[in-house]
Amino acid sequence: MAIIGSIIKHAIELKSLSVKENKKSFDGWKAQQAVLKRLVSKAQFTHFGEAYHFSEIIRSPDIVKSFQQQVPIHDYDSIFRKWWYRSLNGEAYVTWPGKVKYFALSSGTSEASSKYIPITADILRSIKRTSVRQLLSLAQYNFPPEFFEKGKGILMLGGSTHLQYNGTYYAGDLSGITTGNIPFWFQFFYKPGRRISKEREWPVKLDEIVRKAKDWDIGVIVGVPAWLQILLEKIIERYQLKNIHEIWPNLSIYVHGGVSFTPYIKGFMRLLGKPLIYMETYLASEGFIAYQKRPYVDAMQISLDTGLFYEFVPFNSHNFDDDGHLKSNPETLTLNQIEEEKEYALLISSNAGAWRYLIGDTIKFTSKKHNEIRITGRTRHYLSLCGEHLSVDNMNRAVEMMCNKLNITVKEFTVSGIKHGSMFAHKWFLGTDDELDSEVAKELIDSNLKILNDDYRVERIEAIKNVFVEVLPTKIFYQWMREHGKEGAQNKFPRVIRGKQLEDWEDYIKNFPVKNE
Repeated sequence: MAIIGSIIKHAIELKSLSVKENKKSFDGWKAQQAVLKRLVSKAQFTHFGEAYHFSEIIRSPDIVKSFQQQVPIHDYDSIFRKWWYRSLNGEAYVTWPGKVKYFALSSGTSEASSKYIPITADILRSIKRTSVRQLLSLAQYNFPPEFFEKGKGILMLGGSTHLQYNGTYYAGDLSGITTGNIPFWFQFFYKPGRRISKEREWPVKLDEIVRKAKDWDIGVIVGVPAWLQILLEKIIERYQLKNIHEIWPNLSIYVHGGVSFTPYIKGFMRLLGKPLIYMETYLASEGFIAYQKRPYVDAMQISLDTGLFYEFVPFNSHNFDDDGHLKSNPETLTLNQIEEEKEYALLISSNAGAWRYLIGDTIKFTSKKHNEIRITGRTRHYLSLCGEHLSVDNMNRAVEMMCNKLNITVKEFTVSGIKHGSMFAHKWFLGTDDELDSEVAKELIDSNLKILNDDYRVERIEAIKNVFVEVLPTKIFYQWMREHGKEGAQNKFPRVIRGKQLEDWEDYIKNFPVKNE
């Protein structure tokens, strides 16, 4: 069988080399202009295209400038109320040619009700195209031929492929939609297989995977860190293992995304018998935006020629209020105007019929040369009561530094900003199953943030008069998500919690004991 592995490896390396040669002359900004031209041209006869004069934009000598002048910026509420609800009702040619067959249900981490994001045949093709490119990037990791053997399974822990159907459209988790559309040749590698993937009940799905785990030879695992960690812990407990490599000795790669892996690293490593290669992806409900292409680089290459046109809004007080809401007439930049290490909120226009759409994520370019980015957080998961400007990136790093110093694992956390007398305070809720003194945690997180963020250091003297920490069992976070219909797949606990959601969370902690899983 080793000869088969050698053939597969050689094929990937040859294809990757061909792609690399083509990319030597790649101009990202020219690619982006070409993408926008194709998008506007194809959508010019939709209702949206007619309303915003796409036929005129396509003839403009400066298509980007004309597009930005003619088309308003949208968030989910504005584009859904005016346009996407019509696609949901079965109307064709609303914001993209044809009728939308699939909608991805996405509630993110803070909204109570589900969003319906259109998934067209064109964007599914784009997602597949970017997925293939990520596969080809394996050639840079120098795996032995044995890694590419047929027997190596790829475990993808995603949403149910049993989609809701109302007679007009199918709706479900994006991972469920994409998994249901995987090519036939991939079926041999794909685990947990079609039957288990259709299971809607998350605890039942996990139990089924645990039961079958002993029959599989898994080389790659894919999924959100929190839920995948729970799965691996269950497998280890069920089969009385020291680590997951005792049952899956060929496990080599973990493909993760959806949330920063930083808070989970320590806990994850405890489950392993040998190191893994970690590959990050940025697959949002709105499209496959970026993936980690280069080994051992903490950044992802943004996909510039696969049906997504990007604009970047500087994430500052000029463009956003203290709650992370976009102000009117924000500054918008394109790829040729961005700067490295500055934080931007992302707007996309896509071949799914999203137009200048604020997806809610913030990013930084780490390398313009390689078109590489890093996700820094969410526009709404951002804490600035009085000018401290704390990003999720700051929070993740502060918790990681604390965990490294104390040799503990914090699997989940959330932060709130509260009134404290006439001033303010921050309140942290830390989820850990290790011993942790709240006062020690407070001192370390506070001192770490003062190092990481100068604005925070200043405001701790002037306006943020205290920091509170409440240490909780990890189970409370997962129980809360379960009881709010956010268990499993792509669901994440919000890193910043405020308003009514904060009240509900504190009531939950106070009134509900930890239950058995």
